Amino acid sequence: MLLSARTPSAHRLDEFLQAARLGVDPDRVEIALDLTPGIAIAAEVVTAIDRDANGSITDGEARAFADAVLRAVRLDLDGAPLRLALADSAVAAIDTMLAGDGAVRIRATAAIPSLAEGRHHLHFRNDYRPAIGVYLANALVPTSDRIALMAQRRNVDQRDLTVDYNLRAEPVARVRQAVPLGVAGVLVVAVQVWWRRRPTESA
Repeated sequence: MLLSARTPSAHRLDEFLQAARLGVDPDRVEIALDLTPGIAIAAEVVTAIDRDANGSITDGEARAFADAVLRAVRLDLDGAPLRLALADSAVAAIDTMLAGDGAVRIRATAAIPSLAEGRHHLHFRNDYRPAIGVYLANALVPTSDRIALMAQRRNVDQRDLTVDYNLRAEPVARVRQAVPLGVAGVLVVAVQVWWRRRPTESA
């Protein structure tokens, strides 16, 4: 955690650090992106966000910038593209950005269709501002016990990340719990009635 916290302030002044964290669940993928411009390019990035140049970044401007970033991000599962939807975004104060310490934080999600259990491959690629971009990409520890990460494969500049994971079947206990208790009660009563009315053998 300490290393992660120090990374933004340690990158070069003329670089745009873009750190991606991917969370994989059985039915969705969540991506958290932190984009931190170095002090030498911070004014350029602020201009791209503050479109009306009034020195204040509105929620609409933050969303528009986040949408532009996400248009440069590709995500696919087993070769099939997934559609990313913006969940929320936040931009640091302009003064903080210009000092090289502020970040743009973007969170997006993508729904995963029903999958068979077994091995799957999630591929992420970030093509936003490659001329000045420096990239990091990692998969988070899964919160679901149905997901087991097998491997993370990156290219040299970490614009590409492939996550190999194994999807386990739904636990049998949960399937059994899906049987309504009312139905179970009716079955118990029916068995009791049959037992009482069953023909008895003559001596």
